[in-house]
Amino acid sequence: MALSAKLQPYLWAAAAFCICTGLIWGFFGTPDDYRQGSTVKIIYLHVPSALMAINAWFMMLLTSLIWLVRRHHVSALAAKAAAPVGLVMTLIALITGAIWGQPMWGTWWAWDPRLTSFLILFLFYLGYIALWEAVEDPDTAADLTSVLCLVGSVFAVLSRYAVQFWNQGLHQGTSVPMATGGRTVSDVFFVPLMISMIGFGLFFVALVLYRTGTEIRLRRAQALRSRQEREL
Repeated sequence: MALSAKLQPYLWAAAAFCICTGLIWGFFGTPDDYRQGSTVKIIYLHVPSALMAINAWFMMLLTSLIWLVRRHHVSALAAKAAAPVGLVMTLIALITGAIWGQPMWGTWWAWDPRLTSFLILFLFYLGYIALWEAVEDPDTAADLTSVLCLVGSVFAVLSRYAVQFWNQGLHQGTSVPMATGGRTVSDVFFVPLMISMIGFGLFFVALVLYRTGTEIRLRRAQALRSRQEREL
């Protein structure tokens, strides 16, 4: 908690700087694409939010595994804290993807492999959050949501690599392939995109730290309330 409190102001400031710089540079400082026109500038919102939506679930997977193996309560609370953030990122990715896809594909939605797996991931986020709220005992809720997180990780992987798994589909290839270190966008678009991606990453970390601290305080308050009720 002490370390988180010290880091958060720097994370918030760095995230705000990178996001504002990346979006302003991308929207106003880059040219229109020769095929997609100004529509391509949605990339500065769509790609970072999609990346964080997937990585948020992977972070939840890691912390859920720690809970199942070590029974470390902070790890379970961190996974719980990250879920709403990942849900919002997934929703942003779906909405911006639809806005981007309509002029490119002629439709707001297509049952493309990546789009479909992303929609399923969104539903898993909803189910994960609902399961936490439905189970009263926090340890039981942590156990059940951890198992759900393991199952949902399949669709997180599919969302990340669907373009490589299937050759068919409308969705374009990955803009920044991490495995090969290459990219499919020119430098004029790539630099502000990377800044925006870094900003979204810092924003995610800052939000998770803040929400995890809140969850810890709520858990402490519930423990104190239960102790007082037993004494009475």
